[in-house]
Amino acid sequence: MTETSLDPEDAKIVTLARSARARADAEEGAAVRDETGRTYAACTVDLPSLKISALRLAVAMAAASGATALEAAALVTGAEPGLPAADDLAAVRDLGPAAPVLLAGPDGRLVDTLTP
Repeated sequence: MTETSLDPEDAKIVTLARSARARADAEEGAAVRDETGRTYAACTVDLPSLKISALRLAVAMAAASGATALEAAALVTGAEPGLPAADDLAAVRDLGPAAPVLLAGPDGRLVDTLTP
């Protein structure tokens, strides 16, 4: 399944996650969509004094902007496909207990969809 065969709103967050990853030349990019349709994109931050995953940062940005629920999340990674870290999924579930997490490769090709 390609990015274009996704629901348009889901394809949008995959595209945003890909863009965040590419912009910073990061290993991972993520994006989330809140209950009002607003989107938040982030990439992994790996500084000496601050390390945070792309998915947790996207959730934090949504929460800091006043989002009270998440409809969906996307994670794009160049690493071998696998499950996001437990802490990453827990952050998504804090605001979106029923939100699907779309896992995609750097080309936007959907690898898996995690549902609760």
